[in-house]
Amino acid sequence: MASSSSSPRNWRYNVFTSFHGPDVRIKFLSHLRQQFIYNGITMFDDNGIERSQIIAPALKKAIGESRIAILLLSKNYASSSWSLDELLEILKCKEDIGQIVMTVFYEVDPSDVRNQTGDFGIAFKETCAHKTEEERQKWTQALTYVGNIAGEDFKHWPNEAKMIEKIARDVSDILNVTPCRDFDGMVGLNDHLREMESLLDLKNDGVKIVGISGPAGIGKSTIATALHGRLSNMFQRTCFVDNLRESYKIGLDEYRLKLHLQQQLLAYVLNQDKIRVGHLSVMKERLDDLRVLIILDDVEHLYQLEALADIRWFGPGSRVIVTTENREILLQHGIKDIYHVGFPSEGEALMIFCLSAFRQPSPPYGFLKLTYEVASICGNLPLGLHVLGTLLWGKSQADWIEELPRLKDCLDGRIESVLKVGYESLYEKDQALFLLIAVYFNYDYVDYVTSMLENTNVLDVRLGLKKLANRCLIQIDIDHNRKSRVVMNRLLQVMAREVISKQKISKRKILEDPQDICYVLEEAKGKGSALGLSLDVAEIKELVINKKAFKKMCNLLILKVFNGTDPRDSKLHVPEEMELPSSIRLLHWEAYPRKSFRFGPENLVTLNMEYSELEKLWKGTQPLANLKEMNLCGSSCLKELPDLSKAANLERLDVAECNALVEIPSSVANLHKIVNLHMESCESLEVIPTLINLASLKIINIHDCPRLKSFPDVPTSLEELVIEKTGVQELPASFRHCTGVTTLYICSNRNLKTFSTHLPMGLRKLDLSNCGIEWVTDSIKDLHNLYYLKLSGCKRLVSLPELPCSLECLFAEDCTSLERVSDSLNIPNAQFNFIKCFTLDREARRAIIQQSFVHGNVILPAREVLEEVDYRARGNCLTIPPSAFNRFKVCVVLVIGDSVKSASEDFQLQTVYTFQTEHVFIFDISFPLIFNGRKIMLKFFGGYARIIECGVQILMDETDGSNKGLFENVEWRTYKSYEEAVEKEEYQWDTNQSEEEEEDDLWDTHESNEAFDKEDHDYESAPTAYEDICLNPSPKLDPIPNPTASSSRPLSRFTFPDSAAAFATPRIDDEASNKDDNEEGDKSEIVSEDKDEDTAHDGDYQSISSKLLHMLSLCVN
Repeated sequence: MASSSSSPRNWRYNVFTSFHGPDVRIKFLSHLRQQFIYNGITMFDDNGIERSQIIAPALKKAIGESRIAILLLSKNYASSSWSLDELLEILKCKEDIGQIVMTVFYEVDPSDVRNQTGDFGIAFKETCAHKTEEERQKWTQALTYVGNIAGEDFKHWPNEAKMIEKIARDVSDILNVTPCRDFDGMVGLNDHLREMESLLDLKNDGVKIVGISGPAGIGKSTIATALHGRLSNMFQRTCFVDNLRESYKIGLDEYRLKLHLQQQLLAYVLNQDKIRVGHLSVMKERLDDLRVLIILDDVEHLYQLEALADIRWFGPGSRVIVTTENREILLQHGIKDIYHVGFPSEGEALMIFCLSAFRQPSPPYGFLKLTYEVASICGNLPLGLHVLGTLLWGKSQADWIEELPRLKDCLDGRIESVLKVGYESLYEKDQALFLLIAVYFNYDYVDYVTSMLENTNVLDVRLGLKKLANRCLIQIDIDHNRKSRVVMNRLLQVMAREVISKQKISKRKILEDPQDICYVLEEAKGKGSALGLSLDVAEIKELVINKKAFKKMCNLLILKVFNGTDPRDSKLHVPEEMELPSSIRLLHWEAYPRKSFRFGPENLVTLNMEYSELEKLWKGTQPLANLKEMNLCGSSCLKELPDLSKAANLERLDVAECNALVEIPSSVANLHKIVNLHMESCESLEVIPTLINLASLKIINIHDCPRLKSFPDVPTSLEELVIEKTGVQELPASFRHCTGVTTLYICSNRNLKTFSTHLPMGLRKLDLSNCGIEWVTDSIKDLHNLYYLKLSGCKRLVSLPELPCSLECLFAEDCTSLERVSDSLNIPNAQFNFIKCFTLDREARRAIIQQSFVHGNVILPAREVLEEVDYRARGNCLTIPPSAFNRFKVCVVLVIGDSVKSASEDFQLQTVYTFQTEHVFIFDISFPLIFNGRKIMLKFFGGYARIIECGVQILMDETDGSNKGLFENVEWRTYKSYEEAVEKEEYQWDTNQSEEEEEDDLWDTHESNEAFDKEDHDYESAPTAYEDICLNPSPKLDPIPNPTASSSRPLSRFTFPDSAAAFATPRIDDEASNKDDNEEGDKSEIVSEDKDEDTAHDGDYQSISSKLLHMLSLCVN
């Protein structure tokens, strides 16, 4: 069995020649040797080796150390048993080590060698006369075999020199396709090659064509080149044809171009300089008996595939690989096996950049932020990552900072030259669409882009999107809602803006430059070529718009003016007579300074006139069939909305902060496609028409509308309802039919006295805070999806009914009349907040305190720990003896004397409370370890809160009702004495660490995790460092492996679940050895000091160091 020739092997010689000296040494062999020297080919020289009847050991060794063996078969070759034994050794090496064998028939016919006839046969018979039958049979078989190897035949060449040149060229080609090492270590390449080899199906003897598609600069040619190097030795002939994009420029018609391409390909494959191709069938005649590998790189036109890649032309087992940015031509040619090269992951992209910028897979200290920033500029495009990395290699941090602004706005010439080719190959309409997407519509939904740009004279948006996607200039991504988005790489966006800036103003498709826009609008120089105009008023000194500025912009589709929020501060002067073109699809004009405008809105899709001075939009009923969004937020002078009866496709209406608006027109009641309705802070709003017929309406948001006394009927399609700070006294009866509502906020409605409405069964979030309710409906217990209930500030609320077991958060702080809660309160996963609920009666307190928590906790007013505790201590430190039971109820008394910033569930700062009262914090815990020490010390830290007392109750019930796993995140340490424990456990805040140090610390511990994954590092054996954690319900830390064992800087950041504290302070115990335990993916590791049995008993105390830091952020909300 021959070993794989792709296996690395050190060959001492390129070529070994086997020959009969008197026939070829003086003439042919000497000339061949000279040509090899000229071509840099090393040939074994047998001078000095004495010829004998037995092949010399030195020759055997030389044969085995040669990559290629050339058999110079002459008429007297078989006259020497020496030569025949060499032949046997060569064929043995071919079989054993994959040596390549070439034949040259020098003044002898191949059939004479094959059949041992003629002068060659006579010489062979003479040699065999005195040999055994076994030897004769071996030599006969060997000669028959090599006689069938296609080689160079002397009689087919006009002269010896030409034949020698061809032999030397063939040898060079073979040597040049030895296993390629150019791409060793290239990030992600092996994954691409595996995918391609699977598509190529190399074990199949059929002919196959496989395409590689992807955007410019993604690495298609690199993958093809690596495949060529890896697979070439599996084929008789190979050919890599690049620069095909340039072939159409040579000025021939299509048929002659095809002949020209075939001529080039045959010259490559057959290694002949001059081949004439008279018709397109020549390819089949020359290649149909050869197993070939042909790579066609950067194919642009279908005719190139028609000329070079007909599956019928090639021999069995042949493969053709085609790389292109234009996926469409692959499909048109019938190529079904297509590998699309996607963008690398963020980790891979970072590594690609770092290998170019630092010659290592991760950034050095101090470069982390800059690395992320530069890598983000490239949008994960490998070409950009490599070019910018190379550009910044060896430069200081100061140089990087200086380069950043230019890198963000300008393309390196090498990147631009590659990316621009695809754009220039587009038709004019598709080029215009590409530019519009780059500037206005990146990451927008396909439906939105289509509705905005379809049915225009200058674009063909549906076909254009397909063309751009097929040419990999955009991607169509499917999001989690199964909706399609248009995505363009950031470097292509930069390239698009450079294309725009180089166009003449009169022919420019998009106007973005502030100075150019001022010229166009002041001098009325706009043309029909303009499709979009975007102006940021902050970037100009002053602009007086000509009343005819837009008159000639008859194709303008997009007009955006960013003008802040106050029209009185504007540097923009708009004439009253100015008319906007009716072609506009998207009108976004902030702080429009006029009371009305002249505009035919028949093509309008999106109207955004935030903070305008408009009093009304237009007169009468306008054709608004295309209108989908109307945003008039902050237009405080708007007195009335227009008749919207013909806006049948309107999906979103926002009139927030329209303080002069008194009534929503009745025409809104017939907008059957409207989804979102926003009416926040409409101080004068009194009347809303019935909404019950709006079958698509999902979200209603109304707050700060104090004059609104009644609320209209709502449709059953509703999913989210917010009614806050209104005069509404009750919800409409129709609300009971809204079974799909998941979010209901009825906050700060003081006139809302009761809340007896039947609640939707699918409700997940309910907020009744700051309302005048006295009780909550008993049906709330049946809401099995409810996880969030907020009743804060309901000062008349007296009692709480039975609550659903699904509840996770109950906020009842400042319910100053609350006395009673349900006796059946048993929600082990909930967090209860009863801060400042001073009127809770004894039974309510007992029901709350006896709650058995799993992942929950409670805080309520109290001045001392529970009576039921088994151990208590003043302050924040408590020692207890080991127990046969490992479940405990912990009770901590806190005094909060400072302002406490409260974080909502999304960690957004929301409210500041100030109070100086004692509250008790209660939760259950269980210890996962068996203690060998004589005592256990627990120490608690409260952040802003001062801890005055703590206590522990041992729970005898071993049922699964404890905070199981809570202390799996706690750092355990053993000390010899109480004093040492107190000294070592003194907590140190680290508040002086700069943001840069935090980022760099993060990198030191999380350094190149992607790289470690690639190198198959064992995280479980890597040294780790963990921080003491908050004692809150089962915090799920995301531990970060630290690949640098010697690093002494602490960890600075962890990933907490939404319910956990978002802030933590680093700590490392250098004396403790850390180990990982990843048996469950959602639990972090136990960090424990490993002790042998004797050492363990020496410890007087085992300490649990943990923190209550920001526990109040979970409860004070």
